[in-house]
Amino acid sequence: MRGHRTVGYGQISQHRKHPGGRGHAGRHKFKWSWVTTYDPDYFGVHGFVNPTTIRTDTWIAVGDLDSLHAKLSGAGKVEEVDGMPHLDLLKLGIDKLLGSGDVASAYLVSVPRFTKQAKAKLEGVGGKIKEA
Repeated sequence: MRGHRTVGYGQISQHRKHPGGRGHAGRHKFKWSWVTTYDPDYFGVHGFVNPTTIRTDTWIAVGDLDSLHAKLSGAGKVEEVDGMPHLDLLKLGIDKLLGSGDVASAYLVSVPRFTKQAKAKLEGVGGKIKEA
């Protein structure tokens, strides 16, 4: 029916379906009087916070303990306990110790949460984890 004015739908005004969209869809200038009267907060941003961006816990990997020890010992903030450097991660604001990477030295680490892999790697070099 290409080239026919009605494209097979009889009268010219038929088969228009929903030219402005359904409900709140479509350009808002055609619905502006309804929106301003009945739903003035429909358009715009209303304080949505993406829950995946909220992170309250901080973590560190076992492989980063050597560089952390070097940084803290340079500032004179590392103390020896049982012949091992004591890294109190809770004081540093770190909540969890993860098991990625390799650690070269033995440390006594105070941390509230840790993975099995982190504990195995740290104990493999002679270190200990003290639950804080």
